[in-house]
Amino acid sequence: MLRDLAALDGALYAAVAATPTPALDRALRSLSRAADHSKINLSVAAALTLVPGRCRRAGLTGAAAVALASGTANLLGKQLVRRPRPDREAARVVRDRQVPMPASASFPSGHTASAFALATAVGTLLPAAAAPLALLACAVGYSRVHTGVHYPGDVLAGALLGSACAGTALALGRRIG
Repeated sequence: MLRDLAALDGALYAAVAATPTPALDRALRSLSRAADHSKINLSVAAALTLVPGRCRRAGLTGAAAVALASGTANLLGKQLVRRPRPDREAARVVRDRQVPMPASASFPSGHTASAFALATAVGTLLPAAAAPLALLACAVGYSRVHTGVHYPGDVLAGALLGSACAGTALALGRRIG
C-alpha cells in the first residue's frame, strides 16, 4: 500500500510539473518565498494582537500554533522521516516556478503545517477569518508543489499536522485563559 501511495504522490507531482501555467508561476513562486520562515503567518498573528479582545487572543493562539507546528514539522517530522526532496530536474519543473531547494528533508511540509496551524487556530476563534485564511493556507501548500520543492503527500501531511497543532494550541489556550 505504501508503494502505491508513493507512486500516486510521484504521479501527482509530475502532473503538476508538466502542466503549463505561466500566468500563475510568478505569483505562486512569490507566495512560496513570502511564506518562508512563517513570515506571512506571524505577520497576520502580530497584526491581530494589536486589536484588543478576541483578535488579540486569536493572534496569540495563532502564533503559538505556528510555533508548535513549525517545531514539530522541522525538528521532529523531517528528522524522523528523512524523505528526500523531489527531483525537479527529472520532472522538468519550469525554471520560472522554482524557488531555492531547501536542504532539509521533504516530509512534512513545514510551510503548509504553519499555514494550516494559523488558519485553524485563528479561524476557530474568529470565524469570519476562517475562509480567507484556509484559502491562503491551501495556496501556500499548493505553491510548494508548484515550485517543485514538495510532493503533494508532504503538503497533505503538513496540513494535517498544522491543524492538529492548532487544536493543541486552542486546548492549551482554554486551560490557561
